[in-house]
Amino acid sequence: MAAADEAYDIRIGRDGTWYYHGSPIRRLPLVKLFATVLRRDAAGDYWLITRAERGRITVDDAPFVAVAVEVSGTGEDQVLTFRTNLDAVREAGPEHPIRVAFAPDTGEPSPYIRIAEGLDALLSRPVFYELAEIAVARDGRMGVWSHRTFFPLDQA
Repeated sequence: MAAADEAYDIRIGRDGTWYYHGSPIRRLPLVKLFATVLRRDAAGDYWLITRAERGRITVDDAPFVAVAVEVSGTGEDQVLTFRTNLDAVREAGPEHPIRVAFAPDTGEPSPYIRIAEGLDALLSRPVFYELAEIAVARDGRMGVWSHRTFFPLDQA
């Protein structure tokens, strides 16, 4: 087993591109395989963990990017289904919440959906705009419904 603090020269860019020694990994099946063993620890560090070894990797923002959203239903019964850059599909709801972080200096939003425990997908700009178009007001907040859960998109 590799040392617990071994670092791999792998980085995931903000746009979801995986890099090895600074070069993009162009083989999508390889990236998808790596994604299956990606974990995040309580300290916020990202790891590739197999039975044989583990190594820390660098993630610029979130390890995945939500590149598409499908909307079905209306109102509180609406369901938002997201697809990531690695073809993972998740329906927003209590187990896969949507959250928006705002940069303290600029107020620029960074919206995310939880993909797996500790692993989020950054919503691409077009996907976030689609959500903004269907946002509704509730208790003075603007947001979207999915699986009878309201997710605010604006700052409190």
